Amino acid sequence: MGSSQVYVLISLLVLAIVAVLVFLVRNDSRANRLTPLAITAFAFVIAGIVFGDNKVLGYSLIGVGIALAVADILRKGRR
Repeated sequence: MGSSQVYVLISLLVLAIVAVLVFLVRNDSRANRLTPLAITAFAFVIAGIVFGDNKVLGYSLIGVGIALAVADILRKGRR
């Protein structure tokens, strides 16, 4: 087993542990739900990571995601 396979295996194990913890500690509170703007911001950041080979595109997508997240935070803070 190569070192890259070990890293992938460890990453999958950590992801599984986090998923189990999220389902065990889960609150059904409506206050902690993601807004559509936050989901869009998260999608832009993930797209920036995926397209990270092209630095201009990757950093631009991450920047847009961060700007949307900040806008969501400010919008929630005014309520």
